[in-house]
Formats: sequence, structure tokens, C-alpha cells
Amino acid sequence: MDDSTIGVRIRYFRGRALTQRQLADQAGVSVDLVRKLEQGGRQTASIASLQKIARALDVDIADLIGKKQGGVPSTDPDAGIVAIRRALTPVDDLLGAAPDDRSADLDEGRRAVEYAWGAYWTGRYELLTSLLPTGLTQLRATVHAARNGSVAPANELLARMYWVTGCTLVHLGQTDPAFLAIRQALTAAERGDDPLLLATIRGSVAWQLLVQGRYAESRGVALRAAAELEPDGEVAAPHLAAYGSLVLQGATAAGRAQEVPEALALVQTASEVAGRLGADRRDYETYFGPSQVVMQTVDVNVSAERYPEALAAAATMPVRCGLPQASRARHLTDTAVALTRTGKRGRALDTLLDAERVGGADWLKYQTLPKHIVSELLDHDRRLPLRTFARRLGVHA
Repeated sequence: MDDSTIGVRIRYFRGRALTQRQLADQAGVSVDLVRKLEQGGRQTASIASLQKIARALDVDIADLIGKKQGGVPSTDPDAGIVAIRRALTPVDDLLGAAPDDRSADLDEGRRAVEYAWGAYWTGRYELLTSLLPTGLTQLRATVHAARNGSVAPANELLARMYWVTGCTLVHLGQTDPAFLAIRQALTAAERGDDPLLLATIRGSVAWQLLVQGRYAESRGVALRAAAELEPDGEVAAPHLAAYGSLVLQGATAAGRAQEVPEALALVQTASEVAGRLGADRRDYETYFGPSQVVMQTVDVNVSAERYPEALAAAATMPVRCGLPQASRARHLTDTAVALTRTGKRGRALDTLLDAERVGGADWLKYQTLPKHIVSELLDHDRRLPLRTFARRLGVHA
């Protein structure tokens, strides 16, 4: 199948089972949208509309937007997607064997976890496919060998390694093993004794549900976890940041579900929490503060196709932006969507080039949204800078 555009994929999945009108009726979108997508008059649509179309076609949204990826070839037999899947599905207990005995002590495990998260936040997903299989195996052995006071911290390290594995797999288009990883992270965190870690991992479960298009469940998981952390008086900054991050996750899910007033109300609550903190923070592998609030405000407005409001929000990003590289690149991509849809195409291209510079080639390789924006821009601009960028993205110019 030629999978260069969303429209081609919609037509392929629709096949002869549904007419364009039947698909539109089942999805709850306009037949004009389906027709324009299939004919190439539009290269993409809101995430909410695409999710409805995917559900009506009985496919994962990742299949529809071209997010599904293949493997990550490597000369190392202990690296890659297959190796990660193997590490996530051990059968030691069925074989009557102990876990691999290459355990790491707690300090070694902590360094491995921190290195993995550093690679994640700089968008180095292919590097992670070589780090994660060994890291998971070693930390499972560490938990198996732990005694007395080391049991809880060993489980917490294992939880954080499962967590970064799940997040990485999402970006590699591997949603099923990603969800397995985050549920295993949750189980390991429950065996620790850090309630903030447990709550933050629940927030990551909510994020994965969001990626799967399960918006109501995503919102519910995030806001239930937030309610359990809601501050009563003065609390430490990490507690406040964890609470604000969960509220913001709930806002994002509400925005994707087109519950815009609720989403904006939750964003306002998160903004007030960020104001209490006064600065961007990173706690429990999660960033929260004024910059994150601006980023998600833009996301909510882009999801609702409120592009002028998205650009107004983007203009308020703090000069000293506290977002990690991957998040900054994603924010720039969302901003480029709003610029494209408001006819500011030159600025949109400049913003995409900034996203490429910030995120790096490895990050960009696993993103589909920039490709869709470039496809739209090519309908209006065939000059060399855009065509050169399109070639780098693998978009036919």
C-alpha cells in the first residue's frame, strides 16, 4: 500500500466495506472532510476527527496516520524492538529458573535509569533500544536479590526503567508493548514506598491512553490520581509539581475529546499551581511549570482547531523555557500547525526547521506530524528550501 498520505490510508482501510458517506456517518464527521482527505484536498485533520475515523474503520490511529514503525536494525542481538519485547515478557518462573544473575547494585541501577531518561528527553530513541533490554534484565535481577531495606528502592528503580521503556516504545509506534511496560512500571512502583512516583506513573498511564485515543479513560485516570494528591495547605515543591502535572494531563485529554471549556478550566488550575512554584521543575522524570502549561495550552487549542488562540498562547512561552529538547521540538511542531492553518506558511516552515534543530534527526525520524504539515505547505510552496526539508523528512516533493 502507498502510505504516503492519510487520505490514501483511509481509502485503503475503507475498501469496499464503506462508502465515504457511510464512513463519515459512523465516525460522526462531515463527508466533506472524508472526501477532501481522500482526494488530497486536505493532508490532515484534528486529532479528535482522525481518532473518530480510525475507530469507525476499526484500526489503530497509529495505522491511520502512519505512525506504525518497523524494527530498529542493529548488529547487537541484544538490542532492538524484539530484544525489548523479550525483556518485557520473561518466562523464568515457568522454566523454574532465577532471573538473570547480572544484577546491578542500587547505585549502578540508579545511574542506568538516569542515563536512559537523559537519552529519552533528548530524543535518542535508537540508542534506547540498545540500553533498555539490558537495563530491564539487570534491574529485575536486582529486585530478585534485594533484601530488607533495599527491596523498596530496587522496585522503584525497576519501575522507572519500565516507565522509560513504555515511553520510548510509544514513540517507536509500538503501542501494545508500551502499555505492557507502563503497567509493569505501575506494579513495581506499588512495591516501593514513594507515593509521588506511583502517582506520576499513573499520569504516564493516562498519557498512553491518550495516545490510543481513549480520551475519557485518560482524563479519568489522570484526574483521579490528581485528586489523591490535591494539596491541603503547604506541601513540598515535588508534591505540588506532581499534582499540577496530573491536572495538566487531564486537561490535555479533555481537549482531545473536544471538551474545550473543561480543558481550559483544568489548564487554568494547572497554571495557578505553576504560579505557586514560580519556575519550571523536573521531578520524577516529569517536567512541570509555566513552560509546560503554555505548551499544553497550545496543544488544547490546536486539538480544538482554535489556531489564533494557540498562537496567542505560544507567544507567552517564557524566555527561559524549561522544557526538555523533545518537548520543545513537539511544542514548535504544534505551533507550526497553527501557523500553517492561519496562512502564515513562511513562519510555519521556519518553526519546523527550529523543531528539527532542537529535536535532532533521531527525534524527527519518528514523528509524523511534521510530515503532514510539510505536505500541506507543499500545496502552496514548491521553492527549494521547503523541497529540501521535505526530502529530509521522506515526503514526496
